[in-house]
Amino acid sequence: MPRIRKVLVIGVVAALAAAGVAVGVDVEAAVHGEHQLSRAIAQSPRVTFDPEVTIAGFPFTAQSSAGHFAGATIAARGVELPGCESARGVCRGELGAALGPFDVADGSGFSASDVLHTSSISAYTRLDAVTLARYLRIVDLTVSTPGPDGKAGAGGPQDGTVSRTGGVVFTGTVALPPGDGLDPADPPSASAYAGAKVRVSVSVDLAVVDGALDIRATDFYTGPERHVDAEIAPDLRTAVLDRFSMTLPRLPMAWDVPAERAESFGGDVQLVGDSGPAAVRPDRF
Repeated sequence: MPRIRKVLVIGVVAALAAAGVAVGVDVEAAVHGEHQLSRAIAQSPRVTFDPEVTIAGFPFTAQSSAGHFAGATIAARGVELPGCESARGVCRGELGAALGPFDVADGSGFSASDVLHTSSISAYTRLDAVTLARYLRIVDLTVSTPGPDGKAGAGGPQDGTVSRTGGVVFTGTVALPPGDGLDPADPPSASAYAGAKVRVSVSVDLAVVDGALDIRATDFYTGPERHVDAEIAPDLRTAVLDRFSMTLPRLPMAWDVPAERAESFGGDVQLVGDSGPAAVRPDRF
């Protein structure tokens, strides 16, 4: 009996070792495939840095052999966006996409000119507060997503709210009157600024208008999330709100999927669009 038990133990250990090796080989193949797809997407003229790519499904080697993959997520950061004056710095955003199940003729590798036949694309273009600040000329701009009514918090997952289209809170410093202080070398948020200024929080609605991100400040925000209260003369209230309102230039989207909606995403703002079945090339991301 001890001998049989020893043989069984050795057999189990050998099987586990073989399974571990197989998993390791598959993981290595998946990492290599993701790197290939990342490098292929980086051939797109507007992609500055190698994007982050995750290919869904397991085992990867079986998917690769069949040329059929469960899906993929892509995030390309640092993509230059149009419409920023050079004095305010370059505006950059994150272009991302989630592919549904997709096929490629040669699943053994990815190249820039491959055609990916996918069941769906969910695309986004995300702007952080620094980029929005450059567009709006409000240097110290911050963005927050309030939690649901009756809950404290800044709209994180703990509040059950990650994104909103209305009631997003923008906070920043503007000159008084708001038409002054637009010199990027001497913004109202700078301590050396000599003119009158005020730091306020406003409630903002986000929308897509003719494919472009439209930002409209609707009122001054008074809580319950963190905000800044300030007294604004009645004759300046509309002008101050207008400083937080703008229609941005049309921004690029992954594979030119049309933007359908705009929303906050924590402390960022993003355009989102969805596509049905499509055939796309990595170098046209």
